[in-house]
Amino acid sequence: MIGLGTIINTAAVAAGGLIGLKLKNGIKKDLQEIMMQACGVATIFIGGAGALSKMLVVMDGGLETQGTMLLIFSLVLGSLFGEWIDIEKKMDILGEKIKKTVKAENDNLFVEGFVNVSLIICVGAMAIVGSIQDGISGDYSLLTAKAILDLVIVVVFAATYGMGVVFSAVPIFVYQGSITLAAAFLGAFVSDVIVSDLSFIGSALIFCVGVNIAFGKKFRVGNMLPALLVPVIYDILFRS
Repeated sequence: MIGLGTIINTAAVAAGGLIGLKLKNGIKKDLQEIMMQACGVATIFIGGAGALSKMLVVMDGGLETQGTMLLIFSLVLGSLFGEWIDIEKKMDILGEKIKKTVKAENDNLFVEGFVNVSLIICVGAMAIVGSIQDGISGDYSLLTAKAILDLVIVVVFAATYGMGVVFSAVPIFVYQGSITLAAAFLGAFVSDVIVSDLSFIGSALIFCVGVNIAFGKKFRVGNMLPALLVPVIYDILFRS
């Protein structure tokens, strides 16, 4: 069944959020802060490792880099477009609306938790590749593995950020579901190269999210999301 992977992943995120909320009251503030920093550092390494695995290649017995220009143009052009339409502001507004709807006005970390965790679980390589696999062949095994990882991640973040994290299940359902549907209709046109490039740029964005979590907001990652469109456009124009 095409789309089952996204359904499993969404359910895992919601469940992890609820479990984290149950644990939150039993964790002291100092522990919550150190957990947030630890999650930030872990996210930095996950994103950095994913990006470097695509950039570093062994040639003639030595290490060389590839994809540098794609990374630069993707981040610069994508960020310019994202800043122009101000995606991050729209994500904050959505978070505020959900916050108001569930009557959590006094939760100062609601929007921050919603936005940060949504970005972490949505823009990674597994989300992109897994959704494409699900759409093309109905293989949801990668998204099932991702669901288990997300469950653990969301439990920790919900115990730190609170209720906002639970609602990150909404964007992951929309995001991964959209990729799956697009892949189902356009699967024949999705090359292995573009999947690899999307994973590469997605990992770079994950690194930026990790910096925000560990050190305070340094990057407007929401406004950098259109960077994921650049490899697609490049593939269509120059590799087809």
